[in-house]
Amino acid sequence: MVSTYLMIAGYFIFPVLIILLFNKYKWAQKIGTVILAYAVGIIIALLNTAFGFLPSAGEGGAELLTSVQKNLMSVCVPLAIPLMLFNSDFKLWTKSLPKTLAVLIGGVLSVAIALVAGYYIFRTKDFESAEEFKKVAVMMTGIYTGGTLNFAALGEMVHADPNTISITLAFEEIVTLPFIIFILAGGYKLFRKFLPFKDETSVDDDVDPKAISEGTFENYRGMLKAKTFGKMMLGLLLSIAMLGVGVGLSILIVGKINELVVILTITTLAIIASFSKKVRELPKTFELGMFFILIFSVVVASMFDLTKIDSSSLTIMWYILFVMVTSIVLHLLFCRAAKVSGDLFSVGHISLLCSPPFVPPVVEALGNKKVLISGIAIGLVGYALGTYLGSLFATLLGLPLF
Repeated sequence: MVSTYLMIAGYFIFPVLIILLFNKYKWAQKIGTVILAYAVGIIIALLNTAFGFLPSAGEGGAELLTSVQKNLMSVCVPLAIPLMLFNSDFKLWTKSLPKTLAVLIGGVLSVAIALVAGYYIFRTKDFESAEEFKKVAVMMTGIYTGGTLNFAALGEMVHADPNTISITLAFEEIVTLPFIIFILAGGYKLFRKFLPFKDETSVDDDVDPKAISEGTFENYRGMLKAKTFGKMMLGLLLSIAMLGVGVGLSILIVGKINELVVILTITTLAIIASFSKKVRELPKTFELGMFFILIFSVVVASMFDLTKIDSSSLTIMWYILFVMVTSIVLHLLFCRAAKVSGDLFSVGHISLLCSPPFVPPVVEALGNKKVLISGIAIGLVGYALGTYLGSLFATLLGLPLF
């Protein structure tokens, strides 16, 4: 029982430690909080596989640990979605030109085509569960149109097995990380050669990428200051209220709590609320939402079972690699047809693939702040679109959502 209580405490302590590392060390900032959280969870899972310090089914404390894990997974994501959308200024689109819209549409279409084609190529008769592979495809729709937030929401929505979630996210990070490093290390020069077009994005020349990054995404400093903390808690209360509305509508519509109705309701309400200046200016709501995502990431990764990796799991890896490469190639072709610049393509694809917090570092590597606003705007719309697109894909694949 002691190990159970320690593990439950760890689900809250580890995200705090990760945030402290993120605030203090540049290497942690480059890796990213979500990847760090997931790495912590994987390490816990591997140590448990080797030494068995957590109770297994039938042992004392196992039922409590499982209950806590399920509850955290069910609550963290619905609370995080509104909090992370409140600060989103969707009116950034008024500062962007049609090229930004071309990058967004091209990116979403490229991902959709790659996901559908890959699904029919890699779905095999020997896959352990055809239903579970459909869930992988749906979750990938979310992660490639907004990042981990949508991935987690869709995983909850389709009731994906925690180990499937862990394996999918692990392989996705293994495939995606080299691409991010490639761009930051100068790979964007290849995109500039393939897309040698002029940037037409309008943005104030005085915009500082670091200022926007520190003011909008993952700046955890000052969260506990009395004035900031109080307003941040208002954001949390608003998020809880939206969750309550989602649950109420779900019971009213389908007679029970349904993840699809709940998540789409809170996403829609959060987008509407973000147009209010008072809501948008509530401090640190994005960071608080990220804290809940970090808890979710540690919990899910800690449930990873190495013994369940088999040929079916490797199929997931090849599927993700196919989607990654195919979507990049198709997106490049779309952008060339629309005469989009190489730099705008770079920030747009990274923003859809990894979410807006990754845009400022890429902009700094490019040395071109003209594409900053467009990159962030693409990611924000990706946040908003991800769960809707995933729900549509799940319906087309015949997954039960009600």
